[in-house]
Amino acid sequence: MQNGKTPHLRVNPKPHSSPIYIYIYTNTSHSPLLITIYTYIFTMAKLSLSVLTFLLLFSFSFAVKGETWQQGECQIDRINAQEPSNRIQAEGGVSEFWDFNNDEFRCAGVSIHRHRLQPRALMLPAYHNAPVLAYIVQGTGYHGVMVSGCPETFESSQQSEQFQEGRSRKFLDRHQKIGQFRRGDIVAIPAGAAHWVYNNGDQELLVVVLQDNTNNANQLDQNPRSFFLAGNPQREQEQQQFGHGRIRRGQHEFGNVFKGFDIQTLAEVFGVDEETARKLQNENDERGHLIIVERGLQVIKPPLRGEEYGRREEEYGGEEERYMGRSANGLEETICTAKIRENLDKPSRADIYNPRAGRFSTVNSLTLPILGFLRLSVARGVLYKNAIMTPHWCVNAHSIIYVTKGESRMQIVNHRGQAVFDGQVREGQVVVVPQNFAVVKQAGEQGCEWVEFNTNDNAMINTLSGRTSALRGLPVDVIANAYQISREEAERLKYNREETLIFSGRSRSGRGEVAST
Repeated sequence: MQNGKTPHLRVNPKPHSSPIYIYIYTNTSHSPLLITIYTYIFTMAKLSLSVLTFLLLFSFSFAVKGETWQQGECQIDRINAQEPSNRIQAEGGVSEFWDFNNDEFRCAGVSIHRHRLQPRALMLPAYHNAPVLAYIVQGTGYHGVMVSGCPETFESSQQSEQFQEGRSRKFLDRHQKIGQFRRGDIVAIPAGAAHWVYNNGDQELLVVVLQDNTNNANQLDQNPRSFFLAGNPQREQEQQQFGHGRIRRGQHEFGNVFKGFDIQTLAEVFGVDEETARKLQNENDERGHLIIVERGLQVIKPPLRGEEYGRREEEYGGEEERYMGRSANGLEETICTAKIRENLDKPSRADIYNPRAGRFSTVNSLTLPILGFLRLSVARGVLYKNAIMTPHWCVNAHSIIYVTKGESRMQIVNHRGQAVFDGQVREGQVVVVPQNFAVVKQAGEQGCEWVEFNTNDNAMINTLSGRTSALRGLPVDVIANAYQISREEAERLKYNREETLIFSGRSRSGRGEVAST
């Protein structure tokens, strides 16, 4: 079955005149599906092949039904451009959350939120019940992802006079590796991996985060959950709820996991006194989940100059892409050394580029292998003034689009031929495009840029117009008869557009123009 959920069968024979117990395990449940068949004469030779075939087909359909239900219901007659429905203020910034109970988000099985971190702000360590993809819209900083069992490869030491004489060596700190990020980076974080983020720049850090709640890694329900290892984030929620007089629908829930343990247990497992253990719970901490580090965060990280940062990626990018393009044998990466970051903003790495219209870049499991583990992928689109992204549909994934700059007119059509969305989408808004729904985008006067999260690690699209479109693959006579037009009109319909995905638009003067990106 799909996703490795292959049912297996076990027969438990009994004596004559006893029932046959057949257990079917589907991996979608911890309990077997028990089917009892009564018979008066039992021999394995008389258990017909047709019965076994029926049982196997039944178990397959049972597993498929469970998998389909888990992906959510997508009976959507109307789609809207969504904005955050809830915000939580903290000392170091603000977090904004979209309503994950919205029909579109429930259909896609995801939730989305946005963090705004002030300079020197630290997002306290936390882990989630589902995989996370974070896109850096603005700013720079560094982050840490802690995976149990991985070595602490970043360490500092102080060389004293005794060490110089060969006597001693004192380690000041040792921790797992730290990664740096900048605008345009996508960062992949597995479910259950604790992580933190710090803004080391001089401007606000803006991060958009998608959480895939129906991912196989999540064994709970479709509600997003964040488990913090520090702070008092639940107090922020209580204050927010008190101010509005009720609990907001679709509110993301989180809290400090240490708060639920008793002080004596914490003191014992950490080998500290009870006063220190009590501080782990941050009972009276008013700072929230985003805090300000007054003197700046002091961590161990390799020096990396700005110009070296860019040159290193350009210099080694081609070789890395060739390496990742080969078939994986399972030895290229371990969870401790896996690459989790990729930049999507570099024009040089565009998959599709039209100098008069824009570009389109993708990151999937072939270019960033950890996405195969997360079963997610990302795309980045840039349309110049009045440019069009051809009508298309995603074959194997839902698409969650966040507009990072400008605006565009977007139209989405369902299987009934109904326009479920036809309107403007502007910066900061989110639109969900369900799998196989056809969509077209046309940028406004200022152009449009967006990031697109896909619920498949190798999302694929089919186009309706252009050089590689579905119509281009049809015989001219099929087109002529289908639309009741002449062969000449059918030829024009089929061959007029030679671009692949991104078309230059027509301004009022009738000419396509390139806007600055």
